[in-house]
Amino acid sequence: MLMNMKQNLSVEEALEMVLQEARPRQTIEHLPLAASYGAVLGEDLISKVHHPSADDTSVDGYACLEADTRSASLGNPVRLRVIGQSPAGKPFSGRIGRGEAVQVFTGAPIPPGADAVIRVEDTLREGEFVWLMKPASATDIRRKGDDLVEGQTYLRKGDLLTPGRVGLAAAMGYATLPVVKRPRVGILSTGDEVVEPGEALPYGGVYNSNSYSLAGLVVEAGGEPVILPKISDSVEGLRTQLQRAGQLDLLLTSGGVSMGEYDIVRRMLEREGEIHFWKVRMQPGGPLLFATWNGLPLLGLPGNPVSAMVTFLLFGRPLLFKLLGRTDPPLSRRRAIADTPFEANPTRRAYRRAVLRWTEEGYRVATTGNQSSAVLRSMAVGNALVVLEAGVSAQPGEIVEVIPFPGTT
Repeated sequence: MLMNMKQNLSVEEALEMVLQEARPRQTIEHLPLAASYGAVLGEDLISKVHHPSADDTSVDGYACLEADTRSASLGNPVRLRVIGQSPAGKPFSGRIGRGEAVQVFTGAPIPPGADAVIRVEDTLREGEFVWLMKPASATDIRRKGDDLVEGQTYLRKGDLLTPGRVGLAAAMGYATLPVVKRPRVGILSTGDEVVEPGEALPYGGVYNSNSYSLAGLVVEAGGEPVILPKISDSVEGLRTQLQRAGQLDLLLTSGGVSMGEYDIVRRMLEREGEIHFWKVRMQPGGPLLFATWNGLPLLGLPGNPVSAMVTFLLFGRPLLFKLLGRTDPPLSRRRAIADTPFEANPTRRAYRRAVLRWTEEGYRVATTGNQSSAVLRSMAVGNALVVLEAGVSAQPGEIVEVIPFPGTT
């Protein structure tokens, strides 16, 4: 259906339309801690325990009464009688009185009666006694609940489960975590010329790189990629493949969305779907299409490898973040000093592949070279996109806006 289709949108207008159609997932599954890295938390989590669960020591040493040790010095050491040990996991069961000490090890609870700790390096052990060369203090005692308080919320719905957050959840007492089920993303490459890697390459053929680069981007963004078998350039073949795809949350197609006679994705959607927009004022990736087909959101990415990856980063990644309910921004931005010239497009915003690096002067960025959208190696050696507004080139020494590739800088 073309009735409501918009054309030649700005990047911001197109992204707004994509996100308006994205419906956050409601399906929650519980995963073991070790399987939850990179998932998105589906519910707020409160701590089930205090951490530490009791006042404990952050150093190896001796627990005692601070008042017994105030006069201790190298020239006037104080002697205390050692009445036991308190290793981590095996707390001392008695109570410390005047003139007494208990040997404690990092993480061990402070014995009842004690209010201070002396570090082992400031002591000298002599049989059942210990000499203190300086006063003991409470500074090395970690108080109960200093890190976590039982009943308080420390992880929020929409948080990405990084190793630190998974470790925090474990410390809070959780063996499994409620996470948003990963969206299933169908990936479909079109074109009679597309051949699977490993097969013999015919004259005029090209290996299917798009499906695999897009699958990696989907995984990195938190989705589950479903690489669909290649179809030929026919509307019937495309329709059959979509019907066989099963339950999907998003469909990515590469190729078939431009103006040519064989651009079958666009032609089928004109008949059977709803095209929300076609073409965005950007380079690379201008012939981007966004539609729905039987209620399924569909991003029709250009066929050129670089265009497909760049448009996924700018539109597909934010869409997946919204489906997952993630609270962190899908892309970060930096300011960097240009080390090389970057040429603008006269009428469209340009995204130039580049290498971003950190120096003592701050971030610096240089071009990867050839900016043709067919040069896939630029996405392998590069780690960022330099953003240039229409008609505004950048010269060496100028400050430019940069979007780092996720997970690189």
